[in-house]
Amino acid sequence: MTKNKAFDEVLEFIWSQREVGSSSITELLKIDEVAEEADMNTLRQMMSDGLVNIAGDSITLTKEGERHAEGAIRRHRLAERLLTEVLALPEDDIEKNACSFEHTLSPEVADSICTLLGHPPTCPHGLPIPRGACCKKTRDDLKPIVQQLNVLDVGDRGRITFIASNSHMRLDKLGTLGIVPGSTVKVHQKKPAFVILIGETTLALDPEIIKEIYVKKID
Repeated sequence: MTKNKAFDEVLEFIWSQREVGSSSITELLKIDEVAEEADMNTLRQMMSDGLVNIAGDSITLTKEGERHAEGAIRRHRLAERLLTEVLALPEDDIEKNACSFEHTLSPEVADSICTLLGHPPTCPHGLPIPRGACCKKTRDDLKPIVQQLNVLDVGDRGRITFIASNSHMRLDKLGTLGIVPGSTVKVHQKKPAFVILIGETTLALDPEIIKEIYVKKID
């Protein structure tokens, strides 16, 4: 986290622009959230501080800028997850509240939120959340509210929050079965096969697939 909120906003949006293949200063300054916080003088100051490189209309992150941008993106996307999964805010309110909330999060609090949410790989919009130190070790002092499907007991119900799979073919197959974020499933049996109920459909799931499905238990 930098000492300047405007710097954080700019770094965050440079990172986001890069994800869609853009590094244009002109396009960056058209983004409402950036325009409210920064102008060309801000970008020049960031270059002077060693956070960005500017060449013509192109702006890129330095190594130091990359580190700060990664932290800002991580805090913002975790805030979106928290506001969506725990506080259940309306979708229209998520972005503006996440923008405000992220600036109050220390790295330690961000890691605690990440652990609480079961280390989600993506934000609610499907964009990747950079990994943190907490994702590389087990935390026993904070019980996640989002857990792997196989943690649920027989008879438990859960709402799917995300599916941690890199296989598009598998995701497409699960999608045709209705196993997508937002769907509600019920554990019908765990042995000899893991069987769930989704709507009126009964499905037996492969053990590897079960490990990739994360749910929030519904009482």
